[in-house]
Amino acid sequence: MTGAASSGAERHYRALESLYASAPVNALFSSHLEITGEGASRITFDVTEEVYHAAGAAHGTIYFKMLDDAGFYAANTFVTDRFLLTTSFNLHFTKPVRVGQVVAEGRWVSGRKRVFVAESRLVDAEGDEIGRGTGTFMRSHIPLSSLPGYLADA
Repeated sequence: MTGAASSGAERHYRALESLYASAPVNALFSSHLEITGEGASRITFDVTEEVYHAAGAAHGTIYFKMLDDAGFYAANTFVTDRFLLTTSFNLHFTKPVRVGQVVAEGRWVSGRKRVFVAESRLVDAEGDEIGRGTGTFMRSHIPLSSLPGYLADA
């Protein structure tokens, strides 16, 4: 990648990170997105008792949010003009998680035009995989530049 292309990609990655931070839903969680390269994302998420179900572990909605976000942002690294939408997501729970830091790792798998496929996995503080998923994402009609949180010129 040339210097200009690299700096354009880096601006896009930082703008996606800004977009994540600006989403109102993310004010509810202690989490941080890092775009680690083309087709790759990493979200650190602090699980607290506030997200527990009645049996004392994180509710499945938390797994979905972390996995979906990681896959979505990995895929959106390839799209600099449009916001992607999740069209389907399949997830597998492998271990309950309680209080602690969880890392969601997203990785683009295929697609570069209209539909994108990404995988994601969750790893707990002990290094154990606690869940994984695969999602499909498609281009929307929403320009990234129209979203106040997408700060490409920052």
